[in-house]
Amino acid sequence: MKLSRRLSLIEPSPTLAVSAKAAALRAKGLDVISFGAGEPDFDTPSHIKEAAKRALDAGATKYTLVEGTPALRAAVAKWLGKAHGLSIEPGEIIVSAGAKQSLFNALHAIVDEGDEVIIPAPAWGSYNEIVKMAGGRPVVVLGAAADNFVPRLADLEKAITPRTRAILYSSPSNPTGAMTDEKTVRAIADLAVKHDFWIITDDIYRTLIYGDAKFFQPATISPEVRARTIIVDGVSKAFAMTGWRIGFACAPKELVNAMGTLQGQSTTNAAAVSQAAALAAIEGPTDELETMRVEFDRRRKAMVKALREIPEVTCVEPKGAFYAFPDLSAFIGRKTPEGKTIANDAQLCEYLIEAARVAVVPGSAFSAPGYVRLSYATSMKNVEEGVARIAAALPKLS
Repeated sequence: MKLSRRLSLIEPSPTLAVSAKAAALRAKGLDVISFGAGEPDFDTPSHIKEAAKRALDAGATKYTLVEGTPALRAAVAKWLGKAHGLSIEPGEIIVSAGAKQSLFNALHAIVDEGDEVIIPAPAWGSYNEIVKMAGGRPVVVLGAAADNFVPRLADLEKAITPRTRAILYSSPSNPTGAMTDEKTVRAIADLAVKHDFWIITDDIYRTLIYGDAKFFQPATISPEVRARTIIVDGVSKAFAMTGWRIGFACAPKELVNAMGTLQGQSTTNAAAVSQAAALAAIEGPTDELETMRVEFDRRRKAMVKALREIPEVTCVEPKGAFYAFPDLSAFIGRKTPEGKTIANDAQLCEYLIEAARVAVVPGSAFSAPGYVRLSYATSMKNVEEGVARIAAALPKLS
């Protein structure tokens, strides 16, 4: 079978592969703890589900406008405006089938063949693949653990070329939980203005922040910066609504219209009932959001503490999202009890799922080989038991 050339350039999602393997082992009756998927283990709040049921009864089963229902676009404009201290018009908002589609639309709307997109890393692997699907070239700039995984400004500036079309980053970050500080964001904004490129901020985890960490949105710096900023957000993580598939993008009207054209020829609108649920989410009570955030914080502290107690493992404290990103590079090159050499982080993850029945994602999936990503969007029992299994399995490598 002959497939398109573009498929040969795209890697499948390692995160989904890990989750699928864990599910397959569970189906065989094996006790597997998965730290793979970035999905809250909480149920969608009941008032959101009830709103969806009412919407179905009221006829939310038809097409909506491509860019989203007028009510939801207006509510998102108000919601984002309040969060960032901006005046946002509904015409600057487009609703898509998840934040991933928002990113897909944005990159396909601004990237031409051969254009470059700077991606501060470690970063979610889909960024690279979506850039490639748009015909662009991802330019990865790695941040060191010593710098809390935030790339140095000099390295970012060095990555800029005449083909640079955008910089794309998330804060808090998937996979590290790192926050991009205000000083760095302002410096990125200066570079974007100087070299005339877009800033795309993936803010899907912005409500999940811990301790004294602070979120800073570059669009608030000046009108000039805002005109070059694409804000991507959604309800998946904060509201435990991953399966509802609703994301948003906020951008200048001309770009929103272009993204609407793309979406109109792909998925058309996001599901009508999901849009009704999203409207109830962002206009409704937030007490359950805070309950989830506090619980994530409790698990975060427990996971990081337990990981740091494992000999030869280091772990930078995550400031947001629900991931820990420990350095397990000390175990690369060692042998399993059966004599097999662990050649890379992917093989180390294979060892952990086979020997410890714990599923984690290799850091190479995020441009950071030697690390692994663990999601603490799971029960405290799983956090404690899963890390204990890892602690028991790693010393068996020699």
